[in-house]
Amino acid sequence: MERLDRLEAVQSMLLDIGQLSTSCSDITAFIRAVHGALGRIMYAANFYVALADREDGTVRFPYFVDEVDGAPDPLERIRLASPDQSPTAWVLLNRQRLVLTAAEFKERHRKAAGRWGKGSTPEHFVACPLLDQNHQALGAIVIQSYSADQTYSEEDIALFGLIANHVSNALQGLQSMDRLERAVSARTAALAHEVAERGRAEKIQHALYEIADLSAQALDTDQLSASLHRIIGELMVADNFLIGLYHQRTQEISIPYFVDQKDSAPPLLRFPFGKAMCSHILSTKQAQLHDVASFRALVDSGAVAEPMGSTDIASWMGAPMLVNDQPYGVIVVQSYDPAIVYSKADLDLLAFMASHVAVAIARMQADRRIRKTKEALEQQNAALNDALHALQEAQSELVRQEKLASLGRLVAGVAHEINTPLGICVTATSHLVQELKLTREELAAGEMTAESLESFFDIVDQSLRIMTTNTQRAANLVRSFKQVAVDQSSDDIRSFNLGAYLNEVLLSLHPKLKGRPVKVAVDCPPDLLLDSFPGAVSQIVTNMVMNSLVHGFEHEQAGNITLRAALGSDGWVVMEYADDGAGMDAATLDKLFDPFFTTRRGTGGSGLGAHILYNLVTGALGGTVRATSAPGQGLTYHLRFPRSQRKEKLAA
Repeated sequence: MERLDRLEAVQSMLLDIGQLSTSCSDITAFIRAVHGALGRIMYAANFYVALADREDGTVRFPYFVDEVDGAPDPLERIRLASPDQSPTAWVLLNRQRLVLTAAEFKERHRKAAGRWGKGSTPEHFVACPLLDQNHQALGAIVIQSYSADQTYSEEDIALFGLIANHVSNALQGLQSMDRLERAVSARTAALAHEVAERGRAEKIQHALYEIADLSAQALDTDQLSASLHRIIGELMVADNFLIGLYHQRTQEISIPYFVDQKDSAPPLLRFPFGKAMCSHILSTKQAQLHDVASFRALVDSGAVAEPMGSTDIASWMGAPMLVNDQPYGVIVVQSYDPAIVYSKADLDLLAFMASHVAVAIARMQADRRIRKTKEALEQQNAALNDALHALQEAQSELVRQEKLASLGRLVAGVAHEINTPLGICVTATSHLVQELKLTREELAAGEMTAESLESFFDIVDQSLRIMTTNTQRAANLVRSFKQVAVDQSSDDIRSFNLGAYLNEVLLSLHPKLKGRPVKVAVDCPPDLLLDSFPGAVSQIVTNMVMNSLVHGFEHEQAGNITLRAALGSDGWVVMEYADDGAGMDAATLDKLFDPFFTTRRGTGGSGLGAHILYNLVTGALGGTVRATSAPGQGLTYHLRFPRSQRKEKLAA
């Protein structure tokens, strides 16, 4: 009767394991429940589970209960020992059951020179491997006894092995769910960081636009300084703000703008160059960040002569305004509040803004010089003054209107371009959320199969690749908007397979090609590796494809796009892009690479695609590009650029 009761208990436990594997999402909670059920069948006062990571060769103990030895940290990953040093390692590496008595345990301990296991010697030790469907070790499950009155029979050991098999099956599903949740959490955190960085970049971009706009306005010094304070104050805490202008002719520094929480006015409105921190910043031509200690150290060392104003600061930043190494002034931001301490990132941002302010000031000063020259000419020749003045006013108005119109078209064009990858990301995210919901419902219903799980993984992989590719494209478009003549640093260079990368770019363009009877073919050697700028290659291919879709083919028109790449005899990459669309005449072809030139301004053309393409090929990639076309014969781009930008930079 006892045997029958025990078999019923075992059957009940196996059913509980199956139910726990579908209802429990935490591996430790699942193992704790298994331990509780096991204790109702056999002696299990000492029980632990070890999980192995085959990729890094480590093991961790998510659940460990022992009457004698303390439990290790469940999150700590321990380097897996050799099978001659650890019974747990022996079970994992041999993928076999291990049963030892106290005498056998001590004998192995003696043969291993005292290095057989780290814990206390048990009276009876039983360990079974946890194997996946491919007979690979997921971990080990162990029970042991320190009392001679509590040992395990052959039936106990057989039942423990049976339970281990069911635990193995349950753990496979739980580990898959755990990996998926970790991946989703990591991606969510990465997306949150990207959103924050994008918001910061948008604020900086807006600030630069405002500064550029200020330089085009006829503002006096007070208005300009107050506007600059407001713009920089939107990017960082700038309750204490100073602008110093350098006057090269008189070798003086003036303070046209001063806002301070302690002093209502600057100690001096104008002083010789060499005094105060402003002179120190301009002489070093380097942005500097100081706290009260480093600030006073500069004064004590004599590097700063005659400091002005309150020196009781918590944090201080100063950045020179330079254009081609020529000083125009300095911007200072400081804090008296210990809670407001500026960082290196704040300093870099202030230096970046100061460089653009310097350009704006230089432009305004140049405008003033032009006006003075014009006034001198007007005084010399009064008869010609009226006609010349009218001509210059008309020309100035035309330039201003064209500048504003071009800037408006640029903003509209880039906004349209950026909308495409962001829209793709939104679509991919929505699809991924729906698939995740369906998979969870399938898992909750107990209908999950290996095929459906693999299909879900494929969908996740494709969606993440699409989102990653398009967020990178959006970042590249923003960089193109900031500076058309791309000058990327060596940090942007990496090795990549050109053929695989081209296919990734085309994958991100799938929503644009979907529904269009246009076929795209790629012909590239599978072993063509580049040490170059992948962002530039992505932007080039994207612009060529989008130009073909907008200008080469009508919406319902069928067509073909061919992209071929190979390594030339001179070691340069030769790339040819061709479509069989409408083509263009010679007059249009001559203006193809001109900025803001487009034949479809109001129907999808930004006027920047081919111009940015040209600048990326000749600038970032260091190559050449030319185009051939004729009406009705499509358009072909011929590109040549070095395979390795690292070698080109070293040679330079």
